[in-house]
Amino acid sequence: MIATTAALPHLYKGQKVNFLGGSGTIKSYHPEAGSWSYLVEMEMGPEPEMGRIGYETAILLSQADLILQEDNSLSA
Repeated sequence: MIATTAALPHLYKGQKVNFLGGSGTIKSYHPEAGSWSYLVEMEMGPEPEMGRIGYETAILLSQADLILQEDNSLSA
């Protein structure tokens, strides 16, 4: 039996990412089929007139679907 290890994830908890349809923060990740899947909590939008009922949406995305947000505060 040959043991294989998945490469280290490219993204980590707390990092801000963009994806088709929005942006959010990585909450967790796990290896899946030779790559990584990430649980991303979407950023909260403006509060609706009727108020909030619960938490915002968290979605599971593959590594290929995510783009790390650049930190513009480091550019001068």
